[in-house]
Amino acid sequence: MSVNDILTSGAKPMGFADYFATSKLDVDVAEKVIKGIANGCKQADCTLSGGETAEMPGFYADGEYDISGFAVGVVEKDKVIDGKSIVEGDILLGLPSSGVHSNGFSLVRSVLDKSGLSLTDQLPGNDGKTTTIGEVLMTPTVIYVKQVLEIISKGGVKGLAHITGGGFTDNIPRVFPKGLGAKIFTGSWEVLPVFKWLQQVGKIEDSEMMRTFNMGVGMVLVVSKEAADRIMEESSSPIYRIGEVIQGKGVHYV
Repeated sequence: MSVNDILTSGAKPMGFADYFATSKLDVDVAEKVIKGIANGCKQADCTLSGGETAEMPGFYADGEYDISGFAVGVVEKDKVIDGKSIVEGDILLGLPSSGVHSNGFSLVRSVLDKSGLSLTDQLPGNDGKTTTIGEVLMTPTVIYVKQVLEIISKGGVKGLAHITGGGFTDNIPRVFPKGLGAKIFTGSWEVLPVFKWLQQVGKIEDSEMMRTFNMGVGMVLVVSKEAADRIMEESSSPIYRIGEVIQGKGVHYV
């Protein structure tokens, strides 16, 4: 998530530092965690520059651990993407997510309890795939670094929104100059089965889903009309045209 956040200013992630805290260090568990972090750094083309391990018996229960970290990136001052050039009529492009990513898990746990299912049960309605609920929920967050930096390098990107806590509703408007909002074309991208299941079981309103989850789109790019066609034509990966910039404020779903 840290490296995806850095991308929103047009910056390239350079390094990541981790923090691993537990009651008593289990070397095997710690090794798996660090390997996962290292793999993420490789995907982001940045270094794992260091970190810290802390043992705090009495604070953490046996077998529990906590991880956090931060990333540092760099961008030329005259190439910072800040959204100031966004105008009415610009296009919103969405990059697919791999699942829930790293947000909304309090609501996910509540829905899971309500469903009566366990993490080892198959996810209902998963397009015939034999995948457990646990596997779906723990699918790693997509790291968009290489794809997005490649798109940025060809021009036309005016703003980026990493769809995290707050979903579409809260994240996209942060990119816009005052007086502009977004019109989102619902149905213009693939909503993943996990979100359909969460909404059905939890009886969650559309507005709450859009405010909590990424709904299948993990990164939104605001681009000029001319750039939108080119980006979609040149991309070897799926990109959705999910909306446009309008006069007003907030996010409107049509």
